[in-house]
Amino acid sequence: MIQENDNFRDSLGTVNKEGKRAWVFPKKPSGRYYTWRTRVSYALLVFLILAPFIKINGNQFLLFNVLERRFHIFGFPFWPQDFYLFVLSMIIGVVFLALFTVAFGRIFCGWICPQTIFMEMVFRKIEYRIEGDRGAQMRLDRQPWNAEKIRKRLLKWSVFVLISFGIANVFLAYLIGGDVVLEYIKESPAGHLGTFIPLLIFTGVFYFIFAWFREQVCIIACPYGRLQGVLLDEKSIVVAYDHKRGEGKNGRKKFRKNEDRKALEHGDCIDCLQCVQVCPTGIDIRNGTQLECVNCTACIDACDHIMEKVGYPKGLIRYASEENIRTKTPFRVTARMKGYAAVLFILMGLLTGLLFLRNEVEVTLLRVPGQLFGREGANVISNVYTYKAVNKTTAEIDSVTFRLLSHEGEVKPVSGARFQIPGQGMAEGTLFIKLPQSQLEGDKTRLKLGLYRKDKQIETVTVNFQGPVSYR
Repeated sequence: MIQENDNFRDSLGTVNKEGKRAWVFPKKPSGRYYTWRTRVSYALLVFLILAPFIKINGNQFLLFNVLERRFHIFGFPFWPQDFYLFVLSMIIGVVFLALFTVAFGRIFCGWICPQTIFMEMVFRKIEYRIEGDRGAQMRLDRQPWNAEKIRKRLLKWSVFVLISFGIANVFLAYLIGGDVVLEYIKESPAGHLGTFIPLLIFTGVFYFIFAWFREQVCIIACPYGRLQGVLLDEKSIVVAYDHKRGEGKNGRKKFRKNEDRKALEHGDCIDCLQCVQVCPTGIDIRNGTQLECVNCTACIDACDHIMEKVGYPKGLIRYASEENIRTKTPFRVTARMKGYAAVLFILMGLLTGLLFLRNEVEVTLLRVPGQLFGREGANVISNVYTYKAVNKTTAEIDSVTFRLLSHEGEVKPVSGARFQIPGQGMAEGTLFIKLPQSQLEGDKTRLKLGLYRKDKQIETVTVNFQGPVSYR
């Protein structure tokens, strides 16, 4: 029968009674959910590999260049001046994940998470191909280090290292740019040791994760898994075992042909343990919702296959909420879900508005530190400033100039009246602003300047102008 206490929660499924690692040898899954999950995983794998090499309007589709403080999200460039937009995007992602978890449990982990995709759809499948299914892997693990075991393990480890190296290159492309990585590949590693050494470190990290740490990432390291206890409730849709149907009044019993289980009041669960053997985190889903469960649906496919063989209805393990299993209540949108959805809608509206208001060129104008105002003749006051103009587009912007908008005066860049801003680059320099004394409003006057490309205004900036105290 289903356990009446929660003692199984006192220890992890991958740790034995002695506190040592209990290695998980999951059986190769098959079934309709696994087929769909394979298709989704391969589509996401293609996306993950190609995203840093795809460009939209000259911008990399996804780029997270922390060192140079350049970020591209879906082709939109984000500069340090746009950091508030980047933070808002991350907050939206967190709220969306929270809403998704409240409604559908840890489905993200089983279907979309890169850790699960690479582990189950790449490394695990290679393991099945080289070492065989669950039984063969367990026998290989127990047997001494003979020629067969050495050959299979060395082949597996070598393939794992190569794939880890490939993943590290893709990961690096997200950080420094796909074009840069492709250029480095063509050249000798000796010329780029500052990049090649971190690449080898990343390769070692990925190999360690997928060859040894494996499901422990989801159970121990991943903070999202720990949030389940906060986000999930009895109305959340999770991979659940129908204990009312499976246990009956007299619990589980092995299947016997032509036996009247209903008369004996046994449940539909025939205790075949297929759901346990196929689980990649080594748990028994029949114990209820657990931290280790990543909602991968492998147990659903295994149970449906057994139910079909013995002639019982499918769905003993299925996507359902605890409330649905207990009371047969259908899925309903709760007030909690509506609250998350409202917050998400407001944040997305705010981000959309800010993106539309975002300028393609942004200017910073600052007075030179330590410099007081200067006098030119009897009636003209001058201040010196440094400017930085950031071009967030890929096209060069030429014939750029500053003009005073709020006062009558003169703007005189040191390097010439007009300058260029390179695509995805920055132009910086020094300029003087000169005002007649009659224009001053005191020791500090607020000025408004426009940045023009030829005769088209492309940005506005305000700055303080310092004058003599006597002109207050």
